Amino acid sequence: MRNQPKYNFFKNTSYAIKGLLDLIKNETSFKIELIITLLLIPVIIFIDTSLTNKALMFITLMGMILAETINSAIERVVDLVTLEHHDMAGRAKDVGSAIVFISIFIFVVTWIIVIIDIL
Repeated sequence: MRNQPKYNFFKNTSYAIKGLLDLIKNETSFKIELIITLLLIPVIIFIDTSLTNKALMFITLMGMILAETINSAIERVVDLVTLEHHDMAGRAKDVGSAIVFISIFIFVVTWIIVIIDIL
C-alpha cells in the first residue's frame, strides 16, 4: 500500500506551484525555455494563421516546457539515489536529455512548417 494522503485539489495545486517555483529558481534550462515561451505566446496569438496551426504551435511550445520538467524530475531522482558516477544513472539522465532534445526538434520543425505555410 502506498503512503499517499487523501486527494485534495487545493493541496495538490499548491504542490504543483511549489514545483514550478522550484524549477524557476533552480533550473537554468527551464528559465531559458520559460522566457522563450513567454516571448512566443504573443506570436501565436497575433500570427495570421489557422486555429489548427496556432494550436500546433502552442502544443509544441508547451511540449518543450513539459519535457524540461520531466528531465528535471529524472535528474533529481537520480541524484537522490546516487551522486557517484554510475552507468545506469548516466543513461537515465541521457534519456531525460533526449526527451528535451526531441521536444525542441518537434517544436522547431513545427514552427518552421507553419511559418513556411504563411509565406
